[in-house]
Amino acid sequence: RMGRTLVELFYDVVSPYSWLGFEVLCRYQHVWNIELRFRPAFLGGIMQATGNKPPAMLPKRAEYLLKDIKRMAKYYQVPVQISENDFQRILGKSSLGAMRFITAIDMTEPRYLEPLSREFWIRFWSQHEDISQPENMLAVARQAGLSSEVAQKLLEMVSSPAVKNRLKETTEEAIQYGAFGMPAVVAHFNGEPHLFFGSDRLELLGSVIGEKWLGPVPS
Repeated sequence: RMGRTLVELFYDVVSPYSWLGFEVLCRYQHVWNIELRFRPAFLGGIMQATGNKPPAMLPKRAEYLLKDIKRMAKYYQVPVQISENDFQRILGKSSLGAMRFITAIDMTEPRYLEPLSREFWIRFWSQHEDISQPENMLAVARQAGLSSEVAQKLLEMVSSPAVKNRLKETTEEAIQYGAFGMPAVVAHFNGEPHLFFGSDRLELLGSVIGEKWLGPVPS
């Protein structure tokens, strides 16, 4: 597939919209002439650097968000389960450990990056588990097909300077592209980066790179 367009997906598993965008781009990487690159980053870092606030902190927006995510989950056929309690749950938990764990995978076993990321979303958004706990991270890794030995090694890497720096650098890269939230999708086309924010701009992404949108589940 000559001349593939590089599409980078900056995501954090604490973001349900990131999961929606991730699943659709995973489907489209087999349909469009794109090279999809997963870029695990830290949403908290992006919010802090850009002065952004979690949308759920505004009551009316939180009300809308609840309906919107349910509708999009149905449309995109992704098993996001969301209720009002989830907003408090998210605000009270950090995804930093999970994103460092995912970064460690990216650095050592990149072929597991897609299934591992998906499994974190399932745990957090379908099963409502606390993904900041080490035993849950290990369970996610096993579910994604990694051996207990490798999973343990990854857990140890979470606190290493190499992993911390990589996650920080990726987060800063997203900010340099203009990201202020997640998912942030960057398509490199005609020699320049094009930033798309959110999971509902994928038709537009297709239009910019000269590809056809075939619905949420392309046939």
